[in-house]
Amino acid sequence: MRIILTLLIGIIIGAAAVSVYGTKQGKSTAKATGTQLESAAKSASEVVQEKMKVLALRSDDIKEELARTGTVVRRKSREAGQAIADATADARTTAAIKGKLLASRDLSAMSISVNTTEGIVTLSGSVSSHEDISKAMLVAMETEGVNEVVSTLQVKPKNGKK
Repeated sequence: MRIILTLLIGIIIGAAAVSVYGTKQGKSTAKATGTQLESAAKSASEVVQEKMKVLALRSDDIKEELARTGTVVRRKSREAGQAIADATADARTTAAIKGKLLASRDLSAMSISVNTTEGIVTLSGSVSSHEDISKAMLVAMETEGVNEVVSTLQVKPKNGKK
């Protein structure tokens, strides 16, 4: 059931993305989003590699710890799993928010940058009104994994009009 639900959500997001990405503006948005996701994935990879270095124990050390306590390998494995989950959670959160912004007819995903660090989301860029700042923050706050939203969005009306 979970797989079917995930598949349906993916199809819906995919259809929305195809309609948005068909335009020139959509293509540049896709490139910017891809760059952000690539950066988040690289950061997650670095965290995982750092945690894995900590887990690189010699076999003699493992034998000794297992003989003494019987829990070292399990605890270390659990810590590695948590590190991997934490590192990918921010990337998933950023992607989810960007997807919601792309699906929103009221907000321009191209002009809003999303960065997530340890559940804290930072929105930056420009929007056409203060209401759009509120909408963007609400979209972010309603996303799973978000603990706090910081907005540095600037109001810049379209066509330079005030």
